[in-house]
Amino acid sequence: MKSVELRKQFLDFFKNKKHEIVPSAPVVPFDDPTLLFTNAGMNQFKGVFLGNETRNYKRAADTQKCIRVSGKHNDIEDVGFDTYHHTFFEMLGNWSFGDYFKREAIAWAWELLTEVWGVEKDRLYATVFGGDEQDGLEPDEEAERLWKEVTDIDPRKVLRFGKSDNFWEMGETGPCGPCSEIHIDLTPDKSGGPLVNAGDANVIEIWNLVFIQFNRANTGKLAPLPARHVDTGMGFERILAVLNGSNSNYDTDLFTPLLDRITQLTGADYHRDERGFSHRVLADHIRALSFSIADGAMPSNEGRGYVLRRILRRAARFGRNLDMREPFIYKLVPVLGDVMGQSFPEIAEKQEFIASIVKSEEEGFNSTLDRGLEIFEKIAANLDREGSKEIPGDEAFRLYDTYGFPLDLTQVMARQRGLTVDEAGFDQAMAGQKKRARAAGKWSYSAEFDMQSWTALTEGADSKFLGYSSLESESEIRSYKLDGGQIFFTLDQTPFYGEAGGQVGDVGRVAGDGFEIAVSGTIRDGNSFIHVGRFESGSAIGGPKVTARVDTRTRKSTARNHTATHLLHKALQEIVGEHVTQAGSLVGPDHLRFDVTHFQKISAADLDKIEAWVNEQIRADRPVETVETTYVKARELGAMAIFEEKYGEQVRMVKIGDVSLELCGGTHLNHTGEAGYFRLLSESSAAAGIRRLEAVTGETADEILRREKQVTAEVEELLNCGESEILERLRGVLTERQNLERENRELRVQSGSTGISDLVAQAQALDGFKVVASKVSSNDVQELKQISDSLRDKLGSGVGVLSAVINDKASFVCVVTDDLIKGKKLRAGDIVKQVAAVAGGSGGGRPHMATAGGKNVEKIDAALGQVPEIISSLIT
Repeated sequence: MKSVELRKQFLDFFKNKKHEIVPSAPVVPFDDPTLLFTNAGMNQFKGVFLGNETRNYKRAADTQKCIRVSGKHNDIEDVGFDTYHHTFFEMLGNWSFGDYFKREAIAWAWELLTEVWGVEKDRLYATVFGGDEQDGLEPDEEAERLWKEVTDIDPRKVLRFGKSDNFWEMGETGPCGPCSEIHIDLTPDKSGGPLVNAGDANVIEIWNLVFIQFNRANTGKLAPLPARHVDTGMGFERILAVLNGSNSNYDTDLFTPLLDRITQLTGADYHRDERGFSHRVLADHIRALSFSIADGAMPSNEGRGYVLRRILRRAARFGRNLDMREPFIYKLVPVLGDVMGQSFPEIAEKQEFIASIVKSEEEGFNSTLDRGLEIFEKIAANLDREGSKEIPGDEAFRLYDTYGFPLDLTQVMARQRGLTVDEAGFDQAMAGQKKRARAAGKWSYSAEFDMQSWTALTEGADSKFLGYSSLESESEIRSYKLDGGQIFFTLDQTPFYGEAGGQVGDVGRVAGDGFEIAVSGTIRDGNSFIHVGRFESGSAIGGPKVTARVDTRTRKSTARNHTATHLLHKALQEIVGEHVTQAGSLVGPDHLRFDVTHFQKISAADLDKIEAWVNEQIRADRPVETVETTYVKARELGAMAIFEEKYGEQVRMVKIGDVSLELCGGTHLNHTGEAGYFRLLSESSAAAGIRRLEAVTGETADEILRREKQVTAEVEELLNCGESEILERLRGVLTERQNLERENRELRVQSGSTGISDLVAQAQALDGFKVVASKVSSNDVQELKQISDSLRDKLGSGVGVLSAVINDKASFVCVVTDDLIKGKKLRAGDIVKQVAAVAGGSGGGRPHMATAGGKNVEKIDAALGQVPEIISSLIT
C-alpha cells in the first residue's frame, strides 16, 4: 500500500464517523514556547484539554507532523539502529472533546485495523491500565470489558499493565487518564505474546487510545474531569510497514526513494542489516531537518536551533562513513519534496530554501569534522592502551566546544567502539564554561546575590513595577547591600525597569533623608528589581523613604529603539521572508542590536528596503498600544511569541497600528513618529544561521547624519568638487595611485634583479648544479616572488632560496629549474618547508616555486645556511 493511500483511508474513515479533518499543526510550535517541537498529535489541542480553549467541533482527526529529539520523548539514539524509531514521524489521530468515549474509540480502532485494512486479528494484543495503589486507582475494567464486548479479539490477548505503560499524563499536573494500547505480533509463528511491552522489535505498539478522565492537582491528587475526552495516536510509518508485510519502516515508499538517492550519491549500496545504519540515519534526519526548516526553525546555537544543528551534524558524521567529504545531504531535499509534497505542500514549495540552509550548515561543519574525528580516534586509542572504556567528560566537551560535536554524536561514535561517555563530567565542564561566560559579562551580580544577608529596612513585598505609567514614585527601601563602593537595593515599588527581554535596565536617581544615589543600572533577580548605584551625596541610608526618578531622556531613547526593534522584526519578515524570527536582542538608549535567524548575508538592496519600510511606519505616526490579556487570547489574536521567553498566564501585548503585534514586557513609545528617524548601521554574522543587525534612532541617528554631512563637506573641499562628483574624483585618484604603485614595484624588481647576476656568479656548486641562498630587500611577498622568478631564469640549472623581512616576519621563496624537478626529483615545496622550519615557520607550493613564512627573523641566516644540506638530503 502506498503512503498517500493509507493517509487518505485513515482520514476518510473518521470523516465518515463525523470527525472534522483538521490540518497538521506546524512541527515548530511557535504558539507554545514551552515546547521545542510538536511531539504528539494532541499538542495543538492542549488548550482544549486544559479548559482554556474551545473548538467549533467535538470530533477531530488529522495526521500530525512530529519530532522527538529531546527531553522525555527522545528517539534519536535509536534511529538507524532499529527499523521503527525516527526523529520525524507522522502521528495519525482521532479526538473526542467531551463527546464519545471508550466504547466508540475501541470499536472504531478495531474496525479500521481489521475490517478496512485487513490486519490479522490473531496478531493483535490490547493492553489496559492495571491500576495503581499509590494513586488509589482501580484497574480499567471498563476498557477491558469493552474490548471483549465490542470486538472479537481473543479475550486472552487483552492484558493489564501498570502506570508506566498504560497511564497517560500531559505533565506533572493537568489532564490525564488510563490508556489502551494496540500491539501487533510480527513473529513468524505468532508466538510474541510474552514480548508485549518488552521493547522487542517483533512485537510493537501501533496505536494508543488515551482516555482523559482525570485532572492531577498540584498536590498530586487525582479528581474526575467534568468532561471526558479521547486522544488517540497511531504511528503512520509503523502501520504502513505492517500493512506492506515488512518489519522495517525503511522498506516503505516514504523512505525507499531517499535510500535510492543516497546510494546514487555515495556509490554505497544499502543493506537492510547493520551495514545500512548510515543510510537509515541520513534518510531519517533529512525529514526532520526539512520539515522543521519549512515550518520556520533555523539551525543555531540555542534552543530548537541547536537541536537542528545536532541532527545535521549527526547526519554529516554518518555521511563520512560513506566516504562523503563534500556537502551532499542537501541533495536529498528534492526527493523528499517528491515523496511528501502532495500531502505537505510546504516541503515542495520551500525545497530550494531548505536545501540552501542544509548546504550552508554542511559547509560550515565539514571544515572541522575531519579534525574532530582524528581527535576522537586518538582519544579512543589512548583508552584502548589504558584498558579503559569511558571517554572522560572533559574530552567529550573538547569535541563539543572546539569541533562542534554534539554530545549525542560522541556517544554514538563511542557506542560503535564499545565505549561510554562520562556524561556527568561533560555536564560539569559545560557548567564551568557557562560560569566563566557569566563572570565575563556586564551584569554578573545576580549569580552572587544572597538577599537573605542584606540589611532589611522595611517588611513586605518588593518591586511592584510602576514604570509603564510613571517615571517617578514615592517608595520605601526594603533591603540593601553595600559592596565595594556600590550599593544594591530593592524598593517596595519602583518606576525603574529591570533589565529583561533584551532591554537594558533604567538609570536615574533615588533620593532620601540626607543621601542621594545615582542609579547606573537596574537588574532582576527572580521577581525582584535590584537597583545598582553609588552615593552622590551622603554615605549611608538615612531612612527607608525615598523619591525614585527615572532619567526621562534615557528612558525615551531606549523606548525609541525598542519600538524600532518591533518594526524591524516585521520589516525583516515582510522583505527577507517569514522564516526570519528573533534570535536575540539588545535594546539600549544609544543603539539597538537585533539577531535573527537567516542563513546568508542580507543583501544591500534588501537592507535599503528594510530601512525604508521602518521609516515609512515612523512617518505614518502609527499608535503604539499595550494590552494586558491572557496568553491564549494573545496567541489567538496572532501575537508573535519568542521561544526563549517564558510567559505566564497573563501577558502584555504590544500593538503597532495594524502592522505589528508581539508579546513584550518592555517599554515603548506612544506613537511611532516619536522615533524620529531609523538608521541601519551594520549587518553581520553573529553565528552560523544567525544574522546581526545594528541600528539607531532619534538623536543618535540625527548625530550620525550631521557627522556624515560634515565629512561630505570636507571631502568636497579636499577634492575641489561638488557632492555629485565625489565618486568620479575618488576613482580617478585611486587609479592614479595604483598606476604609481605598479611603476614603483617594477622599478624595485628591476633594481633587485640587477643583483641577481652577482648571486648566480657566486652560487655554490652542488652535484653538478648551482645553489643560491641569499637574503634580499623586498617590500612584499609578490615582489619577492618576482625577484625569485628572475633568479630561476638565470640559474640555468639550479635551486634558489631567497629571504626577506616583510612585516616583521621572515619570508622565504624557493625556485627549482625544470631539469632538477625531473632528474633529481627536487620540489620547491619540500625544500622551503624545511628551510622555514629553522625559523619557526612552514610553507609549501608548486614544484618550481614555493613560499613560506617564519616567526623568528633572527634565524633567517641560520635557515639559509642549511639550504645546501637540506637539498642534499632530498636528492634522489
